[in-house]
Amino acid sequence: MAERGRPRGFDRDVALRRAMELFWRHGYEGVSMAELTAAMGIAAPSLYAAFGSKEALFREAIALYRATDGAATGRALTCERTARGAIEGMLRDNADAFTNPGLPHGCFVILGAVNTAPEHEGLRAHLLDLHKESCGLILRRLEQGAAAGELPAGVDLGPVAGFYSTVLAGLSIKARDGTGRSEMHAIIDHAMAAWDAMVGTAAPKPAGAASGG
Repeated sequence: MAERGRPRGFDRDVALRRAMELFWRHGYEGVSMAELTAAMGIAAPSLYAAFGSKEALFREAIALYRATDGAATGRALTCERTARGAIEGMLRDNADAFTNPGLPHGCFVILGAVNTAPEHEGLRAHLLDLHKESCGLILRRLEQGAAAGELPAGVDLGPVAGFYSTVLAGLSIKARDGTGRSEMHAIIDHAMAAWDAMVGTAAPKPAGAASGG
């Protein structure tokens, strides 16, 4: 007779989502095990059996965030047709996500990196690595734009990527502090006005230009 497994008795995906929102709102240290089990609707032994530990649960929550509510950056950088459109789309889509009234405000990754205590340096380093990964995506998208002739030759793209990743992080902090969506978009208007000062516009290639002398 085949051995029958004992049913878990709860929806793991739903429980993880609830843990994600709790960690997002209060940070790793700001959430107790009692608060986690209450929000997830499970007992502590079930939490440990399903997720291993509080830290492992937090890491899974971060992964879920990046695949769902925190996916705006990757989506904009991948889907927008031009480098400028990708940067603007990244900022505006994130501003909308950061101020969603039904969710904690700000970016879970950025805020988690800022708020994690030194005794959990491993988690903080993990979050900083994820943030650096996003910064790298911004730089690569600018490099793609330069290769496509959208940006003038010779522009140092590293500081440009750093500027817009800093704006993105600042928007997260502003959202957590209660800044509204319209003000967030006004900030983005100014950030995009800086594009021409930093990057300019590549001179269009003349149509049908002669190649000979």
